[in-house]
Amino acid sequence: QVQVVETGGGTVQAGGSLRLSCSASRSFSNDAMGWFRRAPGKEREFVARIRWRGGNTYYGDSVKGRFTISGNGADNTVYLQMDNLKPEDTAIYYCAVDTFESGHYNSVLEYDYWGQGTQVTVFS
Repeated sequence: QVQVVETGGGTVQAGGSLRLSCSASRSFSNDAMGWFRRAPGKEREFVARIRWRGGNTYYGDSVKGRFTISGNGADNTVYLQMDNLKPEDTAIYYCAVDTFESGHYNSVLEYDYWGQGTQVTVFS
């Protein structure tokens, strides 16, 4: 069983920043890691992804230019730097591990292991 643990959530005023961290208990040969979020009453939404081979990064349209994903494949750790936060960024943020890429990087079905989530609240 793979354990995925997120940390770093909290409450911040609009325009502020937060940094989320995530660690997985094991690595996989062709993996990537990503972040999703779920706002109250909404579906889980793709936020960002990093692919260990090549270091390619991908972002959801609503966070492009404000959020940055980074990480270290050697220790299975990924970070999400969130700047210029908006109230609409309020959500539970989930970290996920993709063990076998199939090309649908922004789909929840692409990912095999998930963390429990960490709450991010942005007030105006």
